[in-house]
Amino acid sequence: MTRAPQELTIRPLAGPEELALFLRLSYTLDHELADDLESGRRRPEWMWVAMRGERLVARIAWWSQNGETPLFLDFFDLDDTLPEPERDEAGLKLLETATAAVVPAGAPRPEYGRFVPADWREDPAVRDTVEARIRVMERSGARMLVERLRLEWRAGTPVPADNGRLRFRPVDGREDLLALMTPVMEGTLDAHGQADLASGLSARAAAEKHYDEELATYRTPREWWRIAELPDGEPVGFVIPARNDYNPIIAYIGVLPAHRGHGYIDDILAEGTRVLAAQDGVERVRAATDLGNVPMAKAFARLGYVNFERSFDMVWD
Repeated sequence: MTRAPQELTIRPLAGPEELALFLRLSYTLDHELADDLESGRRRPEWMWVAMRGERLVARIAWWSQNGETPLFLDFFDLDDTLPEPERDEAGLKLLETATAAVVPAGAPRPEYGRFVPADWREDPAVRDTVEARIRVMERSGARMLVERLRLEWRAGTPVPADNGRLRFRPVDGREDLLALMTPVMEGTLDAHGQADLASGLSARAAAEKHYDEELATYRTPREWWRIAELPDGEPVGFVIPARNDYNPIIAYIGVLPAHRGHGYIDDILAEGTRVLAAQDGVERVRAATDLGNVPMAKAFARLGYVNFERSFDMVWD
């Protein structure tokens, strides 16, 4: 005889004091939650749990830059000891119930992203947990946008000295950078950029969106940003070294279409890495690139960046 599962209770956290409850399931970003709550990047009403009695069977949480609007869905975990279809059904009910309460009516659903091991397809148990989350998202209407490589330069890894092929100067304001971002956007291999163009945005409008929604939010010095030029002053590309709320990062890098194929990406990436490595206490520099952007992935590998993890992003159209 089998016993019917207890009724599912779905609710947000009552406050930061319930963080220990949320942590009964685990994910690689758990260590950031307490600070995110304290800083306002997360709010208890954006962190939901699904309970069967005292047992946590699923959890979900959104993140925000400013604590005002949920911008990104980055926690969605299931009790992977549950049998199917109970695991999927609990996850789907939590996803739909919490989304209806957290995302304002009529607003687009924030993108869902998850970090996964670099070899997640090779381990059957890990693959099962990853595919379970993808499956629930797909049942709610989401589709896979992109899988990405997560990369890391580690202190002590050699960075080549400037070879003098290019000159580097700081960015002289928003328009200076947008003038270069626009042609880079036209031929982008980045899935998010391609999605912006497919939505009807012009290359200029897509570049402005990227600048205003991401690059402009970094609080680290704009003097770190670099434009690469030939000795005669002709621009070749750019790199945006920065620091987000968690790590030093290569936020954006690009070579203008007319100058691709000459290996300039190596020089520009090395300059961005040098800028960050020169800052006090930097133990690592993080970066990411789409799995399909093979030239960029090879450039990171040549400079000694390690592919320590992967990620994927899913969207609702």
